[in-house]
Amino acid sequence: MNWQDSLAPELRTKIEAVDAQIAPRLQALDEQIINNQAKVLQAFQEENISESHLNGTTGYGNDDQGRDKLEAVYSRFFKTEDALVRPQLVSGTHAIGTALLGMLRPGDDLLYLTGEPYDTLQEVVGMAGNGIGSMKEYQIGFDYVPLLADGSVDFETAKTKITAKTKVVAIQRSRGYADRDSFTVAKIEEMVRFIKGINPELIVFVDNAYGEFSETIEPTEVGADVMAGSLIKNAGGGIAQTGGYIVGPERLIEMIGYRLTVPGVGASEGATQGNLQLMFEGFFLAPSVTGNAIKGAVFEAALLEQMGLNVSPKWDAPRTDLIQTVNFGNPDDMVKFAGCVQAQSPIDSFVTPIPSDFAGYEDQIVMAAGTFIQGASIEFSADGPLRAPYTLYLQGGLTYAHVKLAISRAVQTTFFEK
Repeated sequence: MNWQDSLAPELRTKIEAVDAQIAPRLQALDEQIINNQAKVLQAFQEENISESHLNGTTGYGNDDQGRDKLEAVYSRFFKTEDALVRPQLVSGTHAIGTALLGMLRPGDDLLYLTGEPYDTLQEVVGMAGNGIGSMKEYQIGFDYVPLLADGSVDFETAKTKITAKTKVVAIQRSRGYADRDSFTVAKIEEMVRFIKGINPELIVFVDNAYGEFSETIEPTEVGADVMAGSLIKNAGGGIAQTGGYIVGPERLIEMIGYRLTVPGVGASEGATQGNLQLMFEGFFLAPSVTGNAIKGAVFEAALLEQMGLNVSPKWDAPRTDLIQTVNFGNPDDMVKFAGCVQAQSPIDSFVTPIPSDFAGYEDQIVMAAGTFIQGASIEFSADGPLRAPYTLYLQGGLTYAHVKLAISRAVQTTFFEK
C-alpha cells in the first residue's frame, strides 16, 4: 500500500507538483546539513571527547569532566570563550531570563531592538504578570523599539532609546508569536554593527531560539556577545530531554553562572546525572534534525500555499529558524487544523487539542504537540494564541518524512473531507 492511496487525486497531483517545485531547495538544504555537521564534528574532535565524558555526576556535581567538555564543545562551535550547558536550565525562557538577570543590575536598562519580546519573556521583564521576581521588581529598566510596518528594525528610533543607562541590547531572532519575518544572521550582523557603533561597551544579547543550525553561521560569529537557547529545540537534536545553553565571554558567563546557582558557586556545581550522553549526542545530531525540519517547513509552505492559504515564510524564502506560519483568519479553522496535526503525531494522536490558558501567556493557546519529549519544539508540532489574525505556528519535525506525511494528511482532512 502506498502512503498516498488514501489521499484525494487532486491532492496527490498537488503533492507531485510541490515535490518537483521544491527539489532544488531541498538539495541546497542537504549541503547546509553537511557543512554544519562538519563544524560540529570538528568541535568534538578538537575537544577529544571520549566515552568517559558521557557519564554524569550526582549531588553537587563537583569535578564533572563531561559537563566541562560539553560546554567546551558548545563554546568552540559557537566561537565564544565560555558556555553554560545545563539540565538545570528548564527552558529557553529560563536560559534567556538567567542570562539577562545575570548581566543586569539595579539601575541598568535593557532595550529590545526587535520589538516586544514574546509572551513568556514579557513577565520576565515586567511588562505582564504580577511582577514578582521580574526585572521591574529589581529596578532594572526595560524598553523596546517598535518595528517598522514592514517588520524591519527602526534604527532611527533606536538611537533615541539607547541611553547612558542602557547596558544590554537584546535581539530576538525568531518571530515568536509576532507577525513579522524572523531575522537572518546577516540582518543580526547589521544590528550588531549599529549597536557597537553607538557604544562598543554595550552588550549585545541574542535570543537564538529555533535558530541554531538553520544557517551555516551563528550570531556569535558576527559579533553578538551573549546568546541563549533551549535544548528541547534545535540544539538538543530531538533527544536531549531537558536543558538550555548560554554562550559568551568568560566574564559574562561567570556573572550568569552566579545567577544560575549562587555567588561563590556559580558554574562550578550542578549535577548532570544521566543527561550527558543525550546532550552530547543530541548536539551531534542537531545539524541533520534541524535541516530536515526546515525541509519539512519548505514542503508545508509550498503545499499550504497551493491550498490558497497565506503562509510565511514562502517556500523559496531564506530560512533562519524552524517556524512556519499559516493564517486562517478565524479561530475555528485554526483549531481544526491543529487537531489534524495532533492526529498525525506519534504520541497522543487520539487527543483533541482544546484552547487553554498557559502559564506566561496572556491569550488562550491551542497546542498540538504529540511529542516524545514534553514541549519539544524540535519535534513536529503546532501552536498559536487565539487572537487575530488566528495564525498557527508550525515548527519542527524529527524527520522530513514525518512532516510530509502529517501535513499531507492534515490537508486531506481539512480540505477534502468536509
